[in-house]
Amino acid sequence: MISFLVTDRSGIYVDGTVGGGGHTEVICRHLSAEGRVIGFDQDEHALEFAGSRLSVFGDKVVLVRSNFGTMVEQLRSLGTARVHGVLLDLGVSSHQLDRAELGFSYRNDGAVDMRMDRRQELTGRDVLNEYPEEDLQRVIREFGEERYARRIARAIVYRRPIESTHQLRDAVGSAVGGRYLTKTLSRVFQAVRIEVNNELAVLEAVLPDIVSLLAEGGRAVVISYHSLEDRIVKTFFRNNRDMLNILTKKPLIASPEETIHNPRSRSAKLRAAERKGPE
Repeated sequence: MISFLVTDRSGIYVDGTVGGGGHTEVICRHLSAEGRVIGFDQDEHALEFAGSRLSVFGDKVVLVRSNFGTMVEQLRSLGTARVHGVLLDLGVSSHQLDRAELGFSYRNDGAVDMRMDRRQELTGRDVLNEYPEEDLQRVIREFGEERYARRIARAIVYRRPIESTHQLRDAVGSAVGGRYLTKTLSRVFQAVRIEVNNELAVLEAVLPDIVSLLAEGGRAVVISYHSLEDRIVKTFFRNNRDMLNILTKKPLIASPEETIHNPRSRSAKLRAAERKGPE
């Protein structure tokens, strides 16, 4: 990741998805004293944790509680018009998955909240209990790419109210049992989370903004975890070859060794592109 992202050790870099601060820490350690990282995250608890972890870097790191979709406005307010690289590590961080009260994982029993920003109104509970069956089916089919979306939506509606992650797990299990249940659960939870946080629309909207922020030779690095995200990034890079040099003809995937230490990386795909200079 670092070899694709950092080209100027004294540059300004953006981590659009700080999470626990791991990527920001690595970036900081590869920068000179003049380099700086501006990090975004919607989750106040994640930012508190990351702030503590990154305090050793002092004013080299600036953390902003906001969705990365507001990147342009937030950077402008900080007096930054150009950056040398932007990293987006999409999906849910381990820090979030481990917090049962967020409801991102079917393995932990908690409220079906699923908001990455607790300030927003729409929750997973709203989607599961208030959406008409046909809308719920659409969410599961489109955002989860789940073939049994109709059957699952019907089971959820039948079992309403769905108040907890384990109630949602049981509803899905009643519709789709067998050895593929784990993958189905992952797809359903993913679908509801994407709907709640409007993730795909935000990603589509921010990619042009990132290009507008990049200095000549600056780079965009995006790590996605499912085909919907990866397809958006791939298509955007391909359609903007007039402004971008694509650095990854095919997405990079984790090595077998890395997946042993970080199982979440099994589904990760990295794509990178560089902002062209004037011709």
